[in-house]
Amino acid sequence: MKSPNRHTQITELLTQTAAEYFARESNGTSLITVTRTDLSPDMHKANIYLSVLPVESEDSVLHFARRSRAEFRMYINKHTRMGRAPTVDFLIDEGEKNRLRIDELTRS
Repeated sequence: MKSPNRHTQITELLTQTAAEYFARESNGTSLITVTRTDLSPDMHKANIYLSVLPVESEDSVLHFARRSRAEFRMYINKHTRMGRAPTVDFLIDEGEKNRLRIDELTRS
């Protein structure tokens, strides 16, 4: 079994690497923020959560992210010493959207 510390390190590395990837590869019409990564206990699958501004661009960004999963795995292999890159899926971070909405409501 892998140590919890190693699991945390890999999770943080994936989050940082995804942020770098989207900063390089996105077309710049949307602000894409990697909010968090959920890594399976066996470290073979990862869900990377994104926040997108403007919100109207979420669908196109999610389509771009999912279309470029293979390129992202190659990017992980090239820019990290992680070993075998996990299978990655990208999702919109609904929790972050809800937090922003609560902040907006408390200000009014």
